[in-house]
Amino acid sequence: MSTDWQSDLRRRGYRLTPQRQLVLEAVDKLEHSTPDDILAEVRRTAGSVNISTVYRTLELLEELGLVSHAHLGHGAPTYHLADRHDHMHLVCRDCTTVIEADIALAADFTGRLRERFGFDTDMKHFAIFGRCRDCAGKPPGRDPEEGVEGGADESADGAGS
Repeated sequence: MSTDWQSDLRRRGYRLTPQRQLVLEAVDKLEHSTPDDILAEVRRTAGSVNISTVYRTLELLEELGLVSHAHLGHGAPTYHLADRHDHMHLVCRDCTTVIEADIALAADFTGRLRERFGFDTDMKHFAIFGRCRDCAGKPPGRDPEEGVEGGADESADGAGS
């Protein structure tokens, strides 16, 4: 698939409307982005576009094979251009970085699933969670809701003053 979106759409009987172009440009720029991220980017150019337009456009563009989505955790799916090579997603639980990894790396795993269960796996929609190289060298991240370390928590119970 090329990035000549006008020709791609025309071949399928559709026009490249301004909204479709803006959504495609946002998906291309942001790479793995949620519909809300895409809306924010589109609104930098066209402030009147709403979230339902983004969802409808993404749905059509996915049906036409121009974009694809993946579920990278809880919440909204993320979208990227479909002309990128097929890949699985490695998601860092600490910094939320998404690393694209070639599906061929999972060939042994998917082959075993096929042999044992007769199950063909669609790795394009698969996310593997763990810690990226940068975060693996640090202590695991703390939940900001847990509070701060040290004396601040001790005085919060009223015993200190």
